[in-house]
Amino acid sequence: MKLKFIIFSFLIIPGLVGMAFGHTVDSVGEYRVEIGWMNEPVVSGETNAIEFYVSPLEPGLELEEQIFKNGIPDLKNTVKIKLIFKDESITLPLSPDHNIPGKYYAFVNPTISGFYQANILGTIEDTPISLSMHPPKVDERSYIEFPEPSDITITQMIDGHTALIEDVSELKDSVLMLEESQSNNIGYFGITVGIIGITLAIVAITKSKKN
Repeated sequence: MKLKFIIFSFLIIPGLVGMAFGHTVDSVGEYRVEIGWMNEPVVSGETNAIEFYVSPLEPGLELEEQIFKNGIPDLKNTVKIKLIFKDESITLPLSPDHNIPGKYYAFVNPTISGFYQANILGTIEDTPISLSMHPPKVDERSYIEFPEPSDITITQMIDGHTALIEDVSELKDSVLMLEESQSNNIGYFGITVGIIGITLAIVAITKSKKN
């Protein structure tokens, strides 16, 4: 029974690994190349990296049958990744994985959700490479945020300030009306205190936001 479980595990695990990583595979010359995001699902505003794998093609196998094996080391200075989003681009250097020869990282913080294009440029040993590949879509950060932030938002601050300004305007109008009707000094004093209180509230909210 134990032997059957071990055999079943070896059969099922490779399938799970394939489903877990949305990587893209292509070839250039005699080499298999693969890219994908280091952390998945990838979300905007979070530091991530393009994973880049390079290994020799195994003769007699179709591309979809090829696996990463016997990775090609020492490509840090000969290959770069140009990441493109719409009209903007950035050239990223490769950082080798010290435990897995032929595996590299191009670190980046994708700030906007959407589809990015990765152009692989340089040479793999003596083989030139100029290949466009497409990693999986970058999702909006709110896709995985939970719970919603409890801090005062900019919109709330603007709404609060607007309401306070409206209150001050109403009090000023009341003062003018009282002046016209020659109200007593007690009325003036109460309204003046109200204006001072609202002004202090605006200052306090502004300071709390800065802190």
